[in-house]
Amino acid sequence: MDAKIAPAADRARALEIFTAVVAEGSFSAAGRQLGLTPSAVSRAIDRIEARLGVRLLLRSTRALALTAEGQAYLAAARRILTDLDDAEQAIADQGAPRGRLRISAAQAHGRLRIVPLLGEFTRLHPHILVDISLSDRLVDIAGGEADVAIRFGPLADSPLTARKLGENGRVVVASPAYLARHGTPHIPEDLHDHNCLSFNFRRAEPVWPFRRDGRDYALAVSGNIEANNGETLGQLAIDGVGITRVGFFGVEDDIAAGRLVPLLEEYNPGDREAVHAVFAGGPNMPARVRVFVDFLAERLA
Repeated sequence: MDAKIAPAADRARALEIFTAVVAEGSFSAAGRQLGLTPSAVSRAIDRIEARLGVRLLLRSTRALALTAEGQAYLAAARRILTDLDDAEQAIADQGAPRGRLRISAAQAHGRLRIVPLLGEFTRLHPHILVDISLSDRLVDIAGGEADVAIRFGPLADSPLTARKLGENGRVVVASPAYLARHGTPHIPEDLHDHNCLSFNFRRAEPVWPFRRDGRDYALAVSGNIEANNGETLGQLAIDGVGITRVGFFGVEDDIAAGRLVPLLEEYNPGDREAVHAVFAGGPNMPARVRVFVDFLAERLA
């Protein structure tokens, strides 16, 4: 073995000492940070320079300055130490998942289904810091905006991994007060005489799907309010403004409490949206992502 090549552990320690000296600006300050005497720090730098055969630091009574070789060595040292930290963190994650877990969920579903589960999840995994954002905007997971996103409906082709968490049906609802004032529709065509509150997604006209005698068809409806989320439409229905058709998860509790009444169930086409957790999978997937997706799949199945 070349006599100039020090053991790997000694070289890793030398990298830490060198970067600390540069960051702190003096041997004494670096020594305080690392628990070493200034002379021990100085000897460590001398050994590095002797092994490399170049001067890394220009020393004076007032300051330290990096040579060109010192600049190159510093960049390499920082890169190596970062890689070492990442490797150790990845191995540590295999045992006890830890770190920041960034979750993106739609406002209504996140508030009603995801947020109530977070207390239990953090008790099971106390080393994970949960960072959740509720928004109907689609975040860029591949671009690093989130680790896990909860998405509804068909998924676009992408290199991301998706795990199905369940399905969400839809239901036509109105409040008892609205039905008392305006009457109860008994067939879908009765909706032409009612104020139907719909989503404002881009389309030629608002239509609701129904099924009669085994045949699916779309019925055009109209109303005086449109919104971009089911939570708003559900609240408007509770307030007696009109009839709406929304995801069942968003109004399940209101139906159970009698604040809303399901309508036209015999004509429900049974259309359902799949709910997926979307994330960057693969062998390097952090354990915190894996355990969270497993947790959701078990609780939301």
